[in-house]
Amino acid sequence: MRLASCSLRLPLLLVLIFGTIANGAQNRCRLLPRQQVQLGTAPQVPLGGSSNDTSGGTGSLEPSPTSSSSSSAVTPTFTPFSYGKDIIRGVNLGGWFVLEPWITPSIFENTNNSDIVDEYTFGQMLDPDYALDVLQNHWDTWITEDDFIAIRAAGLNHVRMQIGYWSVPITSDYTNYSTSVSPYIPGAWPYLLRALGWARKHSVHVILDLHGAPGSQNGYDNSGRRGDADWAQGTNVNRTIDIIRFIADQIGGMIDVLELLNEPAGYQSDIHAVIGDYWQAAYQAVRDVAGTALKVMIGDAFLGVDNWDGFLTSPSAQGVLMDYHEYQVFNYNQLAFSEDEHISSSCQVLDMLQSYANSNLYTVSGEWSNAITDCAKWLNGRGVGARWDGSYQSGQQVFGSCNGYSGNSSTWSDDYKTFLRKYWESQVAIGEAVQGWVFWTWKGIRGGWIPQDPTDRMYPDICS
Repeated sequence: MRLASCSLRLPLLLVLIFGTIANGAQNRCRLLPRQQVQLGTAPQVPLGGSSNDTSGGTGSLEPSPTSSSSSSAVTPTFTPFSYGKDIIRGVNLGGWFVLEPWITPSIFENTNNSDIVDEYTFGQMLDPDYALDVLQNHWDTWITEDDFIAIRAAGLNHVRMQIGYWSVPITSDYTNYSTSVSPYIPGAWPYLLRALGWARKHSVHVILDLHGAPGSQNGYDNSGRRGDADWAQGTNVNRTIDIIRFIADQIGGMIDVLELLNEPAGYQSDIHAVIGDYWQAAYQAVRDVAGTALKVMIGDAFLGVDNWDGFLTSPSAQGVLMDYHEYQVFNYNQLAFSEDEHISSSCQVLDMLQSYANSNLYTVSGEWSNAITDCAKWLNGRGVGARWDGSYQSGQQVFGSCNGYSGNSSTWSDDYKTFLRKYWESQVAIGEAVQGWVFWTWKGIRGGWIPQDPTDRMYPDICS
């Protein structure tokens, strides 16, 4: 996810998302057996020890207490989701299998090295055993089975889970391209398998999102590597196609939707030149190994959905969804919006997406938040300030202090919280007008302005 700020509260803990959180191709051989996934079991890696510090402790591991404590819960019947008929209502599990400094700042702070700004430098600059220990602890405790129970109890039916290419255990038997992921620290895959078991056990549908690709598809820290976006260079694109093929072949039966790539930088000329071909080739790779049951998701690549009019539509393609991300805090002109203008801008997005979805692909508002500032610590990157208060770049417009907009929501005014409820409803209205929505993100703080029931509306006609 590229943006965030502010928070939510669906029944038990839901999430804040932008306040500080506490703590095609060559011949290929496919010789590997499919993963034997045991639902709801511990990761298929050695675990032992004891630590429950979700923000980067270095103790050895033991199975999460929440896993065993939840095992006696009644298991709902899992039935296929009717895409295009039923509304997707979900949350992202951001910061779990792909680190983002603003989501888990303590993991980065505990390194005592300000040059560690993303998961790439985390692996590059730390002792590998120490780095793996921190990550295993995080993977084991950041999200547990109890979260899936809470998500279901919140009236939500989907999670969108992020994975980096470095965590996909593809081997040279499966691809003609490099399988090296150095300096990244691999090892999240068994925890992903466990999470898929929990999701199935508790009737939560899964969108699995390739959030980081070789070379970085956008240069944001959420791709794994901050800096240049070199995904379109060399063999990176073809390598990504094989990774997608591997995921679909190995665990396609455990997920509902496979998102082919998160937020590729289509505004960059070399990525713009290849992204359409990549969507088509990766779509075909999924269909070759997983058939038509597994849905495929693409994104607008920051080009706008109108750029994809008639693309991968029926009858040339089947079961494709469009992912659209709506944030209003990364551009100065949007930060200048009044509260009413933030809401009216959301409602304009509703009309645009509804028009596109009616004649093209099922469309999902796959990332959005309540944030109207970029004040959350490190939202723009570790060590980078905020546009809102002028600490991002000198010589630009300053909108005011970040006090009262980020951090502890108990300091926020009642008027601001009333606005947040309206803003929440305007953005939910976007998703409800098309095929659904997925909030960014689950982990966070209680805010009090998000309804216990996500279908509850205080302002049902807010976009009328």
